[in-house]
Amino acid sequence: MSVSGMKKQFHKASQLLHERLMGAEGTRLDEDFLKMEKSVDVIQTLLVELLSRTTEFLHPNPAYRAKLSMLSTVSRIRGQEKTTGYPQTEGMLGDCMSHYGQELGAASGFGGALANMGDALQEVGQARDTLDINVKRTFIDPLQELHNKELKEIRYQLKKLQGHRLDFDYKKRRRGKVPEEEIQLAWDKFVISKDLTERSMFTLLENDVDQVRCLSALIAAVLDFHRHAHHILLGLHSNLQARLTAASNTPDQQAQFKVIQTRTDNNSTKGFYHQLSFASTTSSGEQTTVLPSRPESPIVCNADSEVVLDQPCCRAIYSFHSENEGELSFNEGDVIILTNQIDANWYEGELSGQSGFIPISYVDVLVPLPLP
Repeated sequence: MSVSGMKKQFHKASQLLHERLMGAEGTRLDEDFLKMEKSVDVIQTLLVELLSRTTEFLHPNPAYRAKLSMLSTVSRIRGQEKTTGYPQTEGMLGDCMSHYGQELGAASGFGGALANMGDALQEVGQARDTLDINVKRTFIDPLQELHNKELKEIRYQLKKLQGHRLDFDYKKRRRGKVPEEEIQLAWDKFVISKDLTERSMFTLLENDVDQVRCLSALIAAVLDFHRHAHHILLGLHSNLQARLTAASNTPDQQAQFKVIQTRTDNNSTKGFYHQLSFASTTSSGEQTTVLPSRPESPIVCNADSEVVLDQPCCRAIYSFHSENEGELSFNEGDVIILTNQIDANWYEGELSGQSGFIPISYVDVLVPLPLP
């Protein structure tokens, strides 16, 4: 900076201090100019917050927002054009449902519904990605350009106008010590700067149709997204209703159990329902089945018996010899028909035509009693 430039900056600072500290009044601008300047300040503040809120509307998760901003910066530094997109919540939920729908398989009604819903939510996530692109292109970018170019130019002109005003007021205050030619020159510069700034602000405020067009584009993009999402979700709802109707019309399937007959001590047979584990053949050629209740003491069952009992039953895991009247004695491995539960410690059951009380801790329930 030259010596004359430094002197001019010093004079401006001196005039500013004189106004701030001494209460001196500088050259006043007209009311219309001040109103336009205030409107421009409001627009500048509005754009900063509006762009920030729009980004929050599109990308509500602050952690993902910060990560996306960092990745975009790194991509620009590396000269890469393609950046990582924002992970949409609908897409993440859809991925989760699709994954577990495939795990359950198409044979499962719940699994098929999950897969369909996952696909639909992924489509909604893709529609939201399209919303992001459209809003950025038609709303964010134009307003960002307005903020970075026109408003920046107006701010620069206002700052320059302030400098010309301070220079003129300083020289006017020192009238007599400063030649009249310099005072007139400072006034002319001030007037020209004011006229240029006023025209720029007027152009900005009069062309608000461009800003309204941006708002209309924002609403159009949001409306397109909701229409598309509504169409996708409507199809999904119809699909789920069809699945629900089909499932409601399907008759309930009863659980099928194979009948296993057990031998008692007197070679009579008692039967209960249980899933077969494996079969074996005795030395006499008789077909038997072994239940995997406890490996150390399996139950040997006679598969040829015709007596069938579909009653609750239990298997004795320890031998028990009655000591009181009403108790039922049994040996380890006996299968006992359950008839009732007395309390938390005792069952009532039947074995070999005898009935009595059975300690719960001595048996392993094979077919439970029905709920009361």
